[in-house]
Amino acid sequence: MLGAAAQPARLSAQQNSPPVENPAPAKDRHGEALRIFQEGQAALNRGELDHAEAAFLKVLKLDRTSAAAHANLGVVEMRRKNWEKALIELHAAQALAPRMTGIRVNIGLVEYRKANYEAAIPPFESAVRDQPDLLQARYLLGLCYTFVERPADAVRTLEPLWPQMSNQFVYLYVLGNAAFHSGNGALDEKASQRLIEVGGDTPEFHLLMGKALLNRDDDQKALGELKLAAAANPNLPFLHFYLGIAYRRLSQPDLAEREFRKDIELAPDEGYNYEQLGKLYQQMGRAAEAEKAFRDALAQEPRLPASLAELAKIDLRRGETDKALKEADQAIKLAPETQGVHFVRGQILHRLGRTDEAKSEFAIARKSLEAAVERDRARSNRETVPDPELARQP
Repeated sequence: MLGAAAQPARLSAQQNSPPVENPAPAKDRHGEALRIFQEGQAALNRGELDHAEAAFLKVLKLDRTSAAAHANLGVVEMRRKNWEKALIELHAAQALAPRMTGIRVNIGLVEYRKANYEAAIPPFESAVRDQPDLLQARYLLGLCYTFVERPADAVRTLEPLWPQMSNQFVYLYVLGNAAFHSGNGALDEKASQRLIEVGGDTPEFHLLMGKALLNRDDDQKALGELKLAAAANPNLPFLHFYLGIAYRRLSQPDLAEREFRKDIELAPDEGYNYEQLGKLYQQMGRAAEAEKAFRDALAQEPRLPASLAELAKIDLRRGETDKALKEADQAIKLAPETQGVHFVRGQILHRLGRTDEAKSEFAIARKSLEAAVERDRARSNRETVPDPELARQP
């Protein structure tokens, strides 16, 4: 559920606030604030966001220390997908009520929906420490660990959910994938076997099996599974996206382009399709089309670090250094380990005459390259397969 509403709480009296002209007795103010709060929560439950917002703002005029009012204003903005405004309200609520677990869960949810998985981890971790059986927070924490490539932590977090979630395709796929990459063969086998039992011969099962095989670099078998899914349901969400990845890896660029274009027809607002097209066009030497694809990707989803990094390189070659620097900065902010972006940023800074900063970026790039070499040795040069549907799941 997107944004769990804070429950009515006892509203604290104002402290250290400027005097109010002709103030009502504190007891009367508290009663009025509680009545308005309940009215706002009822409106929130009905989905009447403007009505709810007005009510919670009235509560704050009566009691500026109401954590519940700030928290529910955060929920209002979450449901509007105004993520930055939601964070302002939720952090205000957290400062007033640091022990309220639900506020931390919603902060994690906002960061998750912003694809800021590193930032989502601490609030989810804190919530799970306080309430280990909190299913949603634990599950999303496990997904965050998966996205930032911490498979052992993902296994440790997700495995306790087996009794509640072992009938769900996506859970079994994520758990099995994390188990495989953390070297937990027994759990990988257990999750894979359960996935077969639950999935049967459904197109959803074949899609997940195809994804799992892509993650294990068994591209030919992955293609077979994905074709089975397509035969049963050619409009399955993200099916053509993964078919495109399989064909690209198997050096069949024309078929890969066809599949990415099919997925764009089905989901024109999905930025990952355009990003994959950009990578494909780069491999094919179609530079102008690659640039357009990366810009189209960011038009749909501004928080794609790989697309930002590629555009930074393009704009640097074009001599548009200020624009390139802005793109590189955004890419680093979103994903500090984005391939090669620190080196590109160093080149941009050098071009701008900021030599000391450039040297620092080149040093970071060297360390990043050394770390990447070690990771590649451990992963046998594995290419991580994107999971755009998981990012939208909450």
